[in-house]
Amino acid sequence: MQIRQLPDTLINQIAAGEVVERPASVVKELVENALDAGALRIDIDLEEGGIRLIRIRDDGGGIAPEELPLAVARHATSKIASLDDLEAVATLGFRGEALPSIASVSRFSLSSRRAGDEHGASLQVEGGKLGEVAPKAQAPGTTVEVRELFYNVPARRKFLRAERTELGHIEEWLRSLALARPDVELRVSHNGRPSRRYKPDLLDASLRLNETLGEDFARQALRVEHGAAGLRLHGWIALPSYSRASADQQYLYVNGRAVRDRNVAHAVKIAYQDVLFHGRQPAYVLFLEIDPLRVDVNVHPAKHEVRFRDTRLVHDFVYRTLQDALAETRAGAIAAATQGAADNAQYPATAAAFGSPRQWLPTQQSPLGLSLGEAPAAYAALYAQPPVSQPYSAQSQEQRLPASSDAAVPPLGYAIAQLHGIYILAENADGLIVVDMHAAHERIGYEKLKSAHDGIGLHSQPLLVPLNLAVAEREAEVAEREAETLATLGFDVTRSGPQSLSVRSVPALLAQAEPEGLLRDVLTDLREHGETRRIAAARDELLSTMACHGAVRANRRLSVPEMNALLREMEITERSGQCNHGRPTWARFSLTEIDRWFLRGR
Repeated sequence: MQIRQLPDTLINQIAAGEVVERPASVVKELVENALDAGALRIDIDLEEGGIRLIRIRDDGGGIAPEELPLAVARHATSKIASLDDLEAVATLGFRGEALPSIASVSRFSLSSRRAGDEHGASLQVEGGKLGEVAPKAQAPGTTVEVRELFYNVPARRKFLRAERTELGHIEEWLRSLALARPDVELRVSHNGRPSRRYKPDLLDASLRLNETLGEDFARQALRVEHGAAGLRLHGWIALPSYSRASADQQYLYVNGRAVRDRNVAHAVKIAYQDVLFHGRQPAYVLFLEIDPLRVDVNVHPAKHEVRFRDTRLVHDFVYRTLQDALAETRAGAIAAATQGAADNAQYPATAAAFGSPRQWLPTQQSPLGLSLGEAPAAYAALYAQPPVSQPYSAQSQEQRLPASSDAAVPPLGYAIAQLHGIYILAENADGLIVVDMHAAHERIGYEKLKSAHDGIGLHSQPLLVPLNLAVAEREAEVAEREAETLATLGFDVTRSGPQSLSVRSVPALLAQAEPEGLLRDVLTDLREHGETRRIAAARDELLSTMACHGAVRANRRLSVPEMNALLREMEITERSGQCNHGRPTWARFSLTEIDRWFLRGR
């Protein structure tokens, strides 16, 4: 077949197939242009879910009249001028594709006025055909109208969904934007009626959490702030108790750009692995800041994805930051944060981790752990039979309360009873605490076993006969390249051929855990993420089972001192807010809440 140069209109319509997926794609491109122009207020008017009309008005810098035709010309932009600019992009848009692509599949108009101009100017585009620039009354800023999207591409229009569905996609993207830019006011109307307004707030960005994700998320979110190795991660992560059936509340921003990244998503997933109930999804709003030279944003036409220069560093940084934050989710910690400074002085292990109910800042404090010498004793104590005690009866005041009446009450309070041999009831300064004693003891034992094993390290167990393993060539390459990493995990692996490995030793603790399949999973992780927690996860699963068997069982009667001892252990044990399987270990009922049960004060 003869090679022909495609006409400009067809070129733009092909590009539109990549950039303009649905009305939400148009809104995204136009609003991002407004933000790049310095807008602080953006009005978004929609009709029929954006299919009939999308109008974006901003108060940004505006466009000179003579530059309006250039604005809708292919690959014309004010945002980059050289390869150096492309490698360090700091704007949301930069390709110069969006406006010509949108204009090629709609009835399009562009009006703009700069602050110093006497009047504005307008340009009409019909199906990619430019009209003449004409004067027009226009407030400073830019207005873009997109009417009858895909009117000239009926095949594409058939793929659009119902009005409500398309509107939902637009609202979801605006929600994502609102989280990233609390300084910008967003006003949305649909079919002539105001539908949503995000008010700007320069002082407290967390207020946007209430507007976008609701009070429940805001109330159960930890504020994260950490920087290292030229990276900075900040934002909010939800407590494990606030988990979702789907990934609908997972927002990631890289240098202010909303993106999807499998590498970071994997890091978040494994950070939550030890505290989240099976099958549930974490919720988070995270902002990763990195030198633009270390991230490539030019890998996706719609700029949904990025590529990091050092994937392993980013993955490890995100994982360790969130893992450390979640380790501080000690039972009672949030309750402690609401108490006075006197409480903080008496219970520094809890108070130091939470400056407020929704803040976690990394410290140099080492996590709770056991020395190697303490490990055998801790293991023995975990499996020792607790002393047999009588059912709870009234105890003396000295047994139940601190020696002085004005002593601070600890976060989980003091035990007052045991319910059905399953739950511990305790009174704290705020109301009633209910603890699942088996779940709590299970987590305490589990964390002690992990600390003890971390002190010992991962030992290797040589195999009597080396295991010859057939693998894909890329897996063999990973094994050869990551030989030192594999050795630290307990594997002695050498490449014996283009598609074969020889395994001479495996992690001693997991020698009975089918090492062939484990090694394959480890190699997959190293190839895809540059990091693996397969060994640690398999080890943790084994230690979790051991801790579960060693925990106190239901219907086991505990004395009040024993119950109080368990409460104090919970307050200083990492991740004690959840058991090994992600179930909550405790619940709090404030006195105000209990009063409502009985209609007191009404």
